[in-house]
Amino acid sequence: MKHTGFIQGFVHQYEEPVQYRLKLDGEAIPVNEWIGKTIRIATLGNIECIHCGRSIKKTYNSGYCYPCFTRLPENDLCIVKPHECHYHLGTCRDPEWGEAHCMIPHYVYLALSSGVKVGLTRKNNEKKRWVDQGAVRAIPIAEVPTRKIAGELEMYLTQYVADKTDWRKMLKGEVELVDLLELREEIYSHFPEEYKQYILREDEWMDFVYPASERIQKVKAYNLDKQPVVEDRLLGIKGQYFIFENGVLNMRKYCGYKVEISE
Repeated sequence: MKHTGFIQGFVHQYEEPVQYRLKLDGEAIPVNEWIGKTIRIATLGNIECIHCGRSIKKTYNSGYCYPCFTRLPENDLCIVKPHECHYHLGTCRDPEWGEAHCMIPHYVYLALSSGVKVGLTRKNNEKKRWVDQGAVRAIPIAEVPTRKIAGELEMYLTQYVADKTDWRKMLKGEVELVDLLELREEIYSHFPEEYKQYILREDEWMDFVYPASERIQKVKAYNLDKQPVVEDRLLGIKGQYFIFENGVLNMRKYCGYKVEISE
């Protein structure tokens, strides 16, 4: 069967294992059933901005044209550095967007993907965030009123726990399970006084199981710009990656690319 369209990324159902669907032109195609099969993904030479639909030659920030990259609030630097949020200075790219996405409750969390990391996400968006990062275990440790405060707390806690994921180790499944409740108590001991009011004591963490038939031994990334056709046996799906026998493909990276997928 063939599927053609512009890549719009993965959507998930949080079951065991996680159920993945790939969005092409708005159609959500179940892809767990592809595992074990040889899949062919071919680019068709068309790239469109995922926001405005402009025809472009390259994307910025996983799918945007350059004007949308420089204009839209979701592409501002404060999205990746939330402690530098400038909404309160009156310089937000879109104050209404800021009200809806940043001036709302956020979680600061601990997640286990390649190792333990600290991160943040909007409240009620945590499952999507954790699965997109390939976390096998995660728990929120604080609920704060704004993204900026979450970013400030996250930045402070990087003294004690990492805030980055080693994507190669994550995809290879080289993860040592950790008792996040025990670690959480240790982290709480480092909370500055002004953040202790935001402490969140969930009873248990969440575990995630990803669909896979076998583990990849060596991680090599496919690049659709240099290799417009990928044909390989699909071993699994984790985070935002298709894991093939001979390489991995970050589907988020190629949002906006028109492809033909044959299964």
